[in-house]
Amino acid sequence: MSPPSSRAPSLRAPSAPPRRLAPGRLAAVLGLALAVIVVGSLQVGTSDLSDLGRIGRGLLAMLGLGEPLAGAEQTIVEWRAVRVLTALGVGAALALSGGLLQGVFQNDLASPSIIGISAGASLGASLGILILGGYATVFGLDAATGFSPLLVTACAFVFALSIAWLVTALATTGGRISVPTLLLVGIAVNATVGGLLAAVHWLALRDELELARALITWTFGTLDDRTVQHAVLVWVGLAGAIAVLPLVCFELDLFASGEEDAHGLGVDTRRVKFLALSAASLAAAAAVSVAGQIAFVGLIVPHLLRLIVGPAHRALLPLCLLGGPLLLLGADLLRRVVWGGAELQPGVMMSLLGGPFFLLLLLRNRAGIQSW
Repeated sequence: MSPPSSRAPSLRAPSAPPRRLAPGRLAAVLGLALAVIVVGSLQVGTSDLSDLGRIGRGLLAMLGLGEPLAGAEQTIVEWRAVRVLTALGVGAALALSGGLLQGVFQNDLASPSIIGISAGASLGASLGILILGGYATVFGLDAATGFSPLLVTACAFVFALSIAWLVTALATTGGRISVPTLLLVGIAVNATVGGLLAAVHWLALRDELELARALITWTFGTLDDRTVQHAVLVWVGLAGAIAVLPLVCFELDLFASGEEDAHGLGVDTRRVKFLALSAASLAAAAAVSVAGQIAFVGLIVPHLLRLIVGPAHRALLPLCLLGGPLLLLGADLLRRVVWGGAELQPGVMMSLLGGPFFLLLLLRNRAGIQSW
């Protein structure tokens, strides 16, 4: 009879998968937090109009359901409401764009601002503004000047989609997307587009100071002086992107094991990439054409939501529609509470938040980066 082994059996339980929060529960939490932020954004401003009763009356008057407030109060309520509505659409569009891109490229470092799509949309929007500012004859687009907001959005979409496909093509080797190549191409594209934007700004500055100021404001991102037309434009673009989600959510989940495996399971990978990239470009273009370059929303929101609810896109992408507005409008409200009337644009705020976040992501994935 052999002696009993001196090595005690291991009692360690197998590592449990990370606990996830139910998507419905998280949606309720995000929705409640967003409602609080919306109310705060309607109350906080340089004027003393913070009474919820009067704000409610002003909102009803906007809808034609009551008498307008006296004096300038009605204008203040309408200005704040349009700003909030625009911020909600821009935040949702940028977060959704980032979620789609991270799904296509299967990497949480992908976002519209990192791989150059936002820069491309900004270049297109700047050219649209330049055309409207008196350069229509140079571009042969004299007839287009009657469709101001639509022209800017259309230019932004064309350039955003072109950049998306250029980056995808350059990062694809042997039918597979190389993540390091993707990031390097994104850096190169951002640098190139940055030079082109500088040239556009110089051209405007040479001839028209007011036009140059508008272009520079666009570069930093802004929610000031937005109109109902701007809010409608961003929400129409967002609706177009949302309409694509039922066609790609399940297929993007299958991309997690690689495009070849997804194709082997019957997924038309070219069709899915086309639809997802088009939707991501449309959402980013709508946001940029309305509010300028606001970076990192599309990087931060999908990444954090994925940690909480998991990688399933049927839950992740709809939640981006709540998380994006919460982050952008919350950051804008924080800016106004802390700095008051100081002109610190939301694009600057998001860069201050997103830059360190991106650096933390790189450090966290350092081992994987070294193996590329």
